[in-house]
Amino acid sequence: MSLKTRLLPLFLGLFTATAAAAAARDCGPQALGVAREIVIDGGQRLALGLETYPRTLALADHEVVLTFDDGPVAGPTDQVLDALKAECARATFFLIGRHAAEAPALVRRIIADGHNAGYHSYSHPARTLRLMSDESARVDIDKGIAAVDAAGFGAAGPAPRTPFFRFPGFADTPELVSWLEDRSIAVFGADLWASDWQEMTPQAELALVMSRLEAARKGIVLFHDPRGSTARMMPQFLRALKERGFRLVHLVPGRGPTPIEEAKPGWRSATEAIIAKTLGPKGQRREPQEGRGVKTNDASPR
Repeated sequence: MSLKTRLLPLFLGLFTATAAAAAARDCGPQALGVAREIVIDGGQRLALGLETYPRTLALADHEVVLTFDDGPVAGPTDQVLDALKAECARATFFLIGRHAAEAPALVRRIIADGHNAGYHSYSHPARTLRLMSDESARVDIDKGIAAVDAAGFGAAGPAPRTPFFRFPGFADTPELVSWLEDRSIAVFGADLWASDWQEMTPQAELALVMSRLEAARKGIVLFHDPRGSTARMMPQFLRALKERGFRLVHLVPGRGPTPIEEAKPGWRSATEAIIAKTLGPKGQRREPQEGRGVKTNDASPR
């Protein structure tokens, strides 16, 4: 990997930090804000998030990382960004490439507001990347990376601008994870989710995600910014985090070390059980991993 390619995430992290510092001056102590940042070094071959992988970020008690999938979509994504800006909060957005191409102004706003514009494939295939050929899946991933970077920065560069990727439906394969890790792209799952792919009121969603956070006490949280219930709930959610003593941690790409915490003994993958139920035997991961198995009967994440 060239020196220019390795330094690109560092320069992007400095740009994001500068933008966020400018925005933070507009917020007072009543805002949630960002308590600290964690540097994500994809060179460590990271696959993180306890719902899928047996390791996650080493967060302190009551520390939370906010992530959003499937955007950007005009309307609800704007509402989510407005809510985050009002609280000087920052998050990581895993964007679908075709959505980014349709709404480049939203991608540029995500970046200008100090958030990360990560990747979530180009097409978010209904049959999942796992059920595609390895070659076709790689093409879809690279096309998504190029679309997001073109929308956000005017052109795709020699390497991903923000080397963070999340598999649609968490349906990875060992080969694709290894391929991304070889390119120093960090793979993210989640530690808990809001289940906002299900129909519910904003009040019900708020109660559900806060109950899960109170039980877990920390973690990488997954939302979907195109969901109307999530967009309407977000101001209340951010205020609830502040009121209940949770602190926001923001991710920035750069040189590590990235602090990692291994899963507790007896860990089992929640997402593999869901994927097996959704896709059947053909959707089973071809290479077994230690500790994978049944953990929850929650409906499938998207």
